[in-house]
Amino acid sequence: MRKLTLVVLFIIFTTSMLFGGDYDFIHPLDFTGTDEEKLEVVAFIQEYVKETYYAIGMDSPSTLRMMEGEELKSFKKLTKTKNRKLLDDVIETYSSIGMGSYSTIFMMYKEELKASQEELSW
Repeated sequence: MRKLTLVVLFIIFTTSMLFGGDYDFIHPLDFTGTDEEKLEVVAFIQEYVKETYYAIGMDSPSTLRMMEGEELKSFKKLTKTKNRKLLDDVIETYSSIGMGSYSTIFMMYKEELKASQEELSW
């Protein structure tokens, strides 16, 4: 699973650098759940996934649906996060380097949250 995550991150990073990530990002904690917002999130995810995977020749319908599903699942999990400042920092960091997918942001939010609660010990 970790290898798959790393491969997906590499793919997203590589293709994001090609496209520059000029999307209308929808912040998960600003999401109120209206039908209009749901349509916007779905449209954003579909566009992002299509352009990202088309650029590397992985644009089969099964791949696109699978990755769209992962992005939507990550978005939904992000709407339940509690630490807004930490999430904002993660979004800013990874979006600024072209890695602003919801799946990347969720994965790194979990890692940052875990690290913020740990201390170095002997």
